[in-house]
Amino acid sequence: MFEHLNVVATIVFVVFFALVTGLGFIAARWKAADLDHIHEWGLGGRRFGPWVTWFLLGGDLYTAYTVIAIPALVFGVGAFGFFAVPYTIIIYPFLYLTMPRLWAVSHKHGYMTAGDFVLGRYGNGWLELAVAITGILATMPYIALQLVGLEKVILALGFSGEGVMQHAPITVAFVILALYTYKSGLRAPAMIAFVKDAMIYVFIIAAVVVIPIELGGFAKIFAAADAAFAAKVAANSKLAAGLTLTPGQIGPYITLAIGSAMALFMYPHAMTGTLAASSSKAIRFNTMALPAYSFVLGLIALLGLMAIAAGVKVSTPQDAVPQLVLWAFPDWFAGFCFAAIALGALVPAAVMSIGAANTFTRNIWKPFIHPTMTPREESVLAKLASLVVKIGALAVIFFMPTNFAVDLQLLGGVWMVQIFPAMIFGLYTRWFSGWPLLIGWAVGMIVGTSLSWTQKAWVPVHPLAWDIPLVGHVDLGLHIAVYNGLTAVVANMVVATALSLFVRSRAADETVAADYEDSAVAA
Repeated sequence: MFEHLNVVATIVFVVFFALVTGLGFIAARWKAADLDHIHEWGLGGRRFGPWVTWFLLGGDLYTAYTVIAIPALVFGVGAFGFFAVPYTIIIYPFLYLTMPRLWAVSHKHGYMTAGDFVLGRYGNGWLELAVAITGILATMPYIALQLVGLEKVILALGFSGEGVMQHAPITVAFVILALYTYKSGLRAPAMIAFVKDAMIYVFIIAAVVVIPIELGGFAKIFAAADAAFAAKVAANSKLAAGLTLTPGQIGPYITLAIGSAMALFMYPHAMTGTLAASSSKAIRFNTMALPAYSFVLGLIALLGLMAIAAGVKVSTPQDAVPQLVLWAFPDWFAGFCFAAIALGALVPAAVMSIGAANTFTRNIWKPFIHPTMTPREESVLAKLASLVVKIGALAVIFFMPTNFAVDLQLLGGVWMVQIFPAMIFGLYTRWFSGWPLLIGWAVGMIVGTSLSWTQKAWVPVHPLAWDIPLVGHVDLGLHIAVYNGLTAVVANMVVATALSLFVRSRAADETVAADYEDSAVAA
């Protein structure tokens, strides 16, 4: 297990991991409060200012799997892997308009989750349950994928093993994560995010300066990548790869960017990071500042091309970045880079588990099992639920092939975007009714999941042509492929709109128009 261990890199890795572990436990004393209250444990008391929120959301949304998977996709197929860059750009103007409204009404009524808002707005407990289940369902494989990123860097350090022992290092890391998350709640990832983000920036800046120098400049990097993609296409004419998009990639590229942007802030962890802000002004500040991470994401994607130019040989594309780091840097700095990537797994995994735990406690257990729960009982259950979520994520790694977990993450966006109509439309109008929105959600889930399933694997896009039983071949004539989530949410919206014309809700809306405005709360 240790015969190929890179000792120097491992020592540096362990030192930084130990530092962060200490910060995770110390965080319980930061902005001291009663962490036996779910509002404090699961939402930081809504006291995170603009800069803390910036680091928390950045650490929450730009994960270890981002550092591993985006370059891996670029390494494998080229330009298509950059689709993540535009979707993390176009989301922020949209968030500037919508998230301050959600924060204002949530602050006014004490909402902590998407399910809380949906129940208050539409008065429909079953819609609340649907929103909650969707969030937890999509979050579990997302946490598991943080483990994939963590496992890749641990393997690059030289650890090896068979069977259960193969996963021993990430199990130890996640036990430590579980302990300080249980103790400190959202304060732990918020504090650790400062260190994680600083380390990621150092790693990426060093990589985009040092590696191109070692390879002879970006012109040679692009030339080498172009030649490699041309060779791949020559060997397999069905493969779409290159430094620019092929005609068949344009539709998926655009619709993946749009659909992914719509889904991104519907996830429980993104909602948790947003609602933990101290004011709507802090959120607006972040919608203007967070695009800095999108710039860094573009630099991260370039690592895939650098790995090609460096002649990195890997068994799977996900190993490209760790092997590139080992090729380019001395062992001590490689250990630093691997620690940065590992922290990029632990910070979002912590927030994801907290967001899922809050959702389970507030929107499933409390309304359907124990309606009279006290805030202290909510906190205890949320802490336990966060542990269960982490165990479930570990189980995905232990018992499910990694590539299947990756496919499920892609499907997660298809699921999460189905709560978009209930959440975003509800911030501006009460014209829609709870039951039509619930039926629209069900239609979207069925359409999105069925489009994503083939006999061999989950797939994220589909052509705009179908063979429908009893109807025949239907071709819309556009001859492009579209992200399943976008198609499904359009079907969702059509159904919800049509039914709302005829089904008018009699349920009470506990919010009023003034609750959504900035003036409704103190800045």
